[in-house]
Amino acid sequence: MLNVAGVKAAAREFVFFGADHGEEEVQWRTQKYTIDVPFGRSLNREKAMSSDPLLVWALNGEPLSRHQGAPLRLLVPGWYGVANVKWVSQIRVQEDAYTGKYQTLWYRTIKGEMIDGELKYVETAVTHMNLKSFIARVTKVDSQHKVLGVVLNDGTPIKSVEVRVDDGPWMAAAIDPATSAKYSWKLFTHTWSGTAPGEHTIVSRVTDITGKVQPTAEELETKKTFLEDNSQFPRKVMIS
Repeated sequence: MLNVAGVKAAAREFVFFGADHGEEEVQWRTQKYTIDVPFGRSLNREKAMSSDPLLVWALNGEPLSRHQGAPLRLLVPGWYGVANVKWVSQIRVQEDAYTGKYQTLWYRTIKGEMIDGELKYVETAVTHMNLKSFIARVTKVDSQHKVLGVVLNDGTPIKSVEVRVDDGPWMAAAIDPATSAKYSWKLFTHTWSGTAPGEHTIVSRVTDITGKVQPTAEELETKKTFLEDNSQFPRKVMIS
C-alpha cells in the first residue's frame, strides 16, 4: 500500500495517529504550553514497508467494533499492543523521528547491561515482544497431572519449552502443532508424573532458535521499569 502511495526515498518515519486525543503540557525552556494532541506511534521505514504491519477493518469476517478500534486500526504482529493504534485517522510520513510522549517518554525500558566490564544503563523502545512463557493451568488426569502453558514471542521460531517442578531438572514440554503459527499464542503441555501431595513450585522457560533463553527474575534485576517483564514466573500449586 505504501509503495503504491509513492513514498519518497527521504521518508524515514511513518506515524500512525488515532482519533483519541487529549491535552498535554509541553515545556520549551522556561515556558509551558498546554496543547491538544492525538495518540500516535511510529514505525521506521524498514518495518512500515515490510509485509508484517496490517491496517485492519474486520475480524473473522465482521467489521471491527468501536472497542476494537473501528473503523480502522493498525496491527503490528509480534509487537507489544501499544503499537496497535486504534481508530486510525491519519498516517504521516516524515524524515524526522517522531517524538510523541507515548513513544519517547512512556513506553521505554531502562536496563543495566555489562559493557566492556562496566555496568551501563541502556534505554530502548518498547517494540517487539520479548520471549516469554508461563504456566496457565494444572489439571489431574487419572494418576498424573497435565501442565498447560502459553508462549508469547515476536515470531522467531521456538527451539524448546521446558518445565521444572520445585528444584528438580528441566523437563521437555510439547508445543501444540495447532498453535504453531508464526505470530500465534503457542500452547504447550507437559505430563507431570509421580506427584507427591502438598505444595509445589512449577515454572517454565522457553528458548528460541537464536539461543535466546527466557530470563529469571534475578537476571532482570537491573531493569528499572516494569515494562517488558518476560521473566520466568514460578507458580505455587497444592496437590491433594
